[in-house]
Amino acid sequence: MFRFAGALLVLSGLLLSAVPALAATVGSGALLAQEEVLSLVSIAAIGAGLAVIGVGMGIGRIGGSAVEGMARQPEVASQIQTAMIIAAALIEGAGFFGLIVCLLVLFF
Repeated sequence: MFRFAGALLVLSGLLLSAVPALAATVGSGALLAQEEVLSLVSIAAIGAGLAVIGVGMGIGRIGGSAVEGMARQPEVASQIQTAMIIAAALIEGAGFFGLIVCLLVLFF
């Protein structure tokens, strides 16, 4: 749990440190106003947080259900474990896609 909280803290620090870089001026005009940059960063941070929370909840439910199924029917534990790993990989892939989309909001 502490490792997850630390990673989330580092990620939010990286997202918030991009604010001065995106608000740099070119010539006499600014690329983006400070308020626009903060709103983009907050949208991306909220989206990334929701994606990570969703992935954590999904994998937690899969793991809990798989362990419960293995406890009820130990003879099919290997089949349950294989299905659990495949489902967890699919959920993580969807979560990474959500994080990439959130990060692309910052750059485009």
